[in-house]
Amino acid sequence: MADVERPGAAERLLRRQGWVVTAALIAITSLAALYTVLGIGMSMTSIEMTAMARPVGQPMLMGAGPVWTPTYALLVFLMWAVMMVAMMTPSAAPAVLLFGALKRQGPARDQANTATLCFLSGYLAIWGVFSIVATILQWGLSHYGLMANAMMTLASPQLAAALIAAAGLYQLTPAKTACLRHCQSPAKFLTTHQKPGLWGAFRMGVLHGAYCTGCCWALMALLFVGGIMNLYWIVGLAVYVAVEKLAPRHWPVSQVTGLGLIVLALWLIN
Repeated sequence: MADVERPGAAERLLRRQGWVVTAALIAITSLAALYTVLGIGMSMTSIEMTAMARPVGQPMLMGAGPVWTPTYALLVFLMWAVMMVAMMTPSAAPAVLLFGALKRQGPARDQANTATLCFLSGYLAIWGVFSIVATILQWGLSHYGLMANAMMTLASPQLAAALIAAAGLYQLTPAKTACLRHCQSPAKFLTTHQKPGLWGAFRMGVLHGAYCTGCCWALMALLFVGGIMNLYWIVGLAVYVAVEKLAPRHWPVSQVTGLGLIVLALWLIN
């Protein structure tokens, strides 16, 4: 106790707590990425699927895919959920680390790490809901023969082009811009939506996750085009999302991407 009271001891303790949060984020992302690469429970690993991937709009048809049993549906959900953890945690790291730093400076500093974990849990819970929707959508596409099941891509080039065009158009909407603004300004978000206690931290994480999902859901849907377990698309989208959030607000990253996606869709149709 006396050591904590020495000058500088409190600062060193706060720094150690910050490193604990950073290490936890790295560990969570790394484990999720490993699970995604290995494709645990799927018929092939992500590496194998990536090696067999075809260009956009040219799906590889390999016959009937797995039967959709409750167990398989659970595996597909876990695939989506863990993949979202691997893809979205890095871009959420600035908000999570800033939240933890603010908590360590506040009156409830003894609960800072726990509150930060609650914030991250709330954020990832929203992406868990997105994963449920994605799993249901994947089942529907498979049920109606619109998906090349083995490679987990859309079987119709026209449908792929339509999805790309829809994602491009969404990039140009006010909803996209509004959600992105919240993601680009974590300090403003955290001060505006501050709530006390662990439950309050979880609710803040849920709200931040909702804005993030509103910003990125159309981009994540593009995995149906490139291949849900295609590592090039997984890494590419994760990097793009991080760039979009971290880029200066006056840079028209979303607008340029939206126009590019629309052009790509038109090219695929022709």
